[in-house]
Amino acid sequence: MPGSGRSKIPVDVIQDGEVLRHLPGLLTLLGDSGFSEQEAWDWLFREDESLPGTPVQALRDDRHTEVTRRAQALAF
Repeated sequence: MPGSGRSKIPVDVIQDGEVLRHLPGLLTLLGDSGFSEQEAWDWLFREDESLPGTPVQALRDDRHTEVTRRAQALAF
């Protein structure tokens, strides 16, 4: 995982050979909201019944707007 000094990119954040399009901006949003790097990665892979699934799966399914709204709500 990131920050360990032996960083590996989880396969779930790669699609068609590239990092998910909206992931960098989402990670910035989470960081700006006070999430540590580890907390942000944990959140991305945590089940969310309201999506359903995980935020990273929603990104893979091109539902980035839903994920971004949830991330923004976490800041308040």
